[in-house]
Amino acid sequence: MSQSYFKGAALCLTATTVWGGMFPVMSTALSHVDPFTFTSIRYAIAGLMFIILAVLIEGQSGIELRGQRIGLAWLFGTAGFAVFNFLIFFGQQLAGKDGALTASVMVATMPMLGLLVNWYVTKTAPSPYSFFFIFMSFVGVVFVVSKGNIAAIIDSPQNYIADGIMLFAALCWVIYTVGGTFFPAWSSYKYTAVTTVLGLLSAIVINVVLFASGAIPFPSHDDFGDILPQMAYMSLVAGVIGVLGWNLGNKIITPANGVLFMNAEPITTFIISAIQGNIPDKMQIVGASLTCTALVLNSAYLRLRAATASIRSAG
Repeated sequence: MSQSYFKGAALCLTATTVWGGMFPVMSTALSHVDPFTFTSIRYAIAGLMFIILAVLIEGQSGIELRGQRIGLAWLFGTAGFAVFNFLIFFGQQLAGKDGALTASVMVATMPMLGLLVNWYVTKTAPSPYSFFFIFMSFVGVVFVVSKGNIAAIIDSPQNYIADGIMLFAALCWVIYTVGGTFFPAWSSYKYTAVTTVLGLLSAIVINVVLFASGAIPFPSHDDFGDILPQMAYMSLVAGVIGVLGWNLGNKIITPANGVLFMNAEPITTFIISAIQGNIPDKMQIVGASLTCTALVLNSAYLRLRAATASIRSAG
């Protein structure tokens, strides 16, 4: 493999590792501020940093939108920065004490969701082996959310509502990641800066509607003070370092390879949650391992198939 591939892989791995810390961090933040307001503030900070970076590195062209597909960029930005963040953390909040662990495993299904999105975009169905690995991955998710008690998911509607919300959120991030391929002329800095700001606009509008309708209360001054450490991590570390590293890495190794690194996220989350005193259940560990194994096996299968096809074409 080339040196550039290893650089891209390192960037993606860094991103998913720091993202694994998001969910334990949000467990405390969500007790003070709703996920919608938190997300809007988070990306207001991160978005400003992205714009500054884009301008410093590329000048005015780093944020130039004249003649560009602004509507498409807005769509991907909204999917990634408004819908994904709103729903993944709202689902985590609904899931309760185990929400951080469940959210991290839902995010780890992204490689399998990526196969389905690629199927839709390219009209090429995944192989039967990939379908098997998709099924294996979701079995692992079921073990995590149910702790091995499958009936608990059916008996408690709140469980599968929260899980469904987080799974849809994961799909939105896959769509955002694939969206980068629609702007081949844009650098990772520009794609990150532009989509973050456009997605932030959607997030703010949704936030205002929720405030106006009384669906969520406006946080107090004390609430904002209580989340300063969490906001610093989420906006600067998971936000700036994580998102920029992710987009830079995927630009090098392509989204099809980048999403495979999402299996690192649950590992980080499980370790931090255990340190915080929320020890994963045995069946949750089995489920997370099953999901990660499915991702690794599917990756190995796809690479073997590509290598075989390359040899045949060369022969």
